[in-house]
Amino acid sequence: MLKIAIDSGHGLGTPGKEVPSYIGMGKIKEWTLNDRITTKLITMLRQYEDVKILRLDDPTGKTDVPLAERSQKANNFKANICISNHHNAGIGGKNGGGLVIYRYPNSTKFTKAMQKSLYDCLIAETGLKGNRTSPLAESNLHMVRETKMPAVLIEHGFMDSHSDMAEIKKEDFSTKSARGIVKFLEK
Repeated sequence: MLKIAIDSGHGLGTPGKEVPSYIGMGKIKEWTLNDRITTKLITMLRQYEDVKILRLDDPTGKTDVPLAERSQKANNFKANICISNHHNAGIGGKNGGGLVIYRYPNSTKFTKAMQKSLYDCLIAETGLKGNRTSPLAESNLHMVRETKMPAVLIEHGFMDSHSDMAEIKKEDFSTKSARGIVKFLEK
């Protein structure tokens, strides 16, 4: 039995977590973009036998479940892997950005090889390779630090990048992203 803990980062009411108005796509909350991927991923994973899924965030997005509660739920579930879906910001309206995958610094649970494999699977599906000098990043983020299983935080592109959002807004982007994660899990 493979036990997978999954979340969509943030909640609908989390301040500042939205596509900036200068991108010209209206008000889109980060959670909405994250949830599209999480929902497709869960649907795809339900096709497999011997896979048990626990969603860590509020599936309605109305409550921003605290990080400590999310990591504790994953730990209590005794998940084999934890996947946190996000979208990044920091391009400031320029082009580029792309996919960034975070793991805990020097993690022996979610190894560099696992990180590279996930990155390759996502790039093969989405093609959203950006201009980041470190798309395979390490950071002391709560979800990768406080979980007791291999854990990864995926930034599926930049919400403040015109070129990234041109791809992210497409309906099939979330399907491609979810399929990339599934292909990684199959490996």
